[in-house]
Amino acid sequence: MSERGLLIVLSAPSGCGKSTIVQGLLKRRDRLKFSVSATTRAPREGEVDGRDYFFISHEKFDAMVDNGEFLEHAQYVENRYGTPRGPVERELAAGNDVLLDIETQGAFQVCGQCPDALMVFLLPPSFEELEKRLILRGKDSPEVIKRRLEVARRECLEAEKYDYRIVNDEIERAVSEFDSIIEKERRKINKQ
Repeated sequence: MSERGLLIVLSAPSGCGKSTIVQGLLKRRDRLKFSVSATTRAPREGEVDGRDYFFISHEKFDAMVDNGEFLEHAQYVENRYGTPRGPVERELAAGNDVLLDIETQGAFQVCGQCPDALMVFLLPPSFEELEKRLILRGKDSPEVIKRRLEVARRECLEAEKYDYRIVNDEIERAVSEFDSIIEKERRKINKQ
């Protein structure tokens, strides 16, 4: 029987570069699997159902909550997000590490159910830089950007509750730091 995989929770304010960091890690680690979340929001241009998110209706989301099919779920700005439990549990049982990209509310739900989960928070170099990134990506209205920045300030206050914090000031350095953290935690598991 293979050893159980490591559950890794990554949280960061919108615009911090989570997707880029995740892609960098997936290229480095063969046994790292990305957990695809379900959401009630509409797909953005270029997003693919089942690859980027499972895009579902509010009614289906409610049914999944009622059936206990989420490891965690939360509302973020105007939309709901959740991590389907089944795929995560299958990958962990197969010995693969699973990376969840979720906001703080969901992260603490996961931590409550899986206390051995590795919790990593990605920080922006500054709030000025974060605002600049949100504006430059051109996906949100000024009102939505303002709300995202308000949420980001609240989320960053939660960073101290995570096992590790990484400042994403330079992508390759941040990916390397995250990769080193995973390697360190895998060695701890292997020694047990």
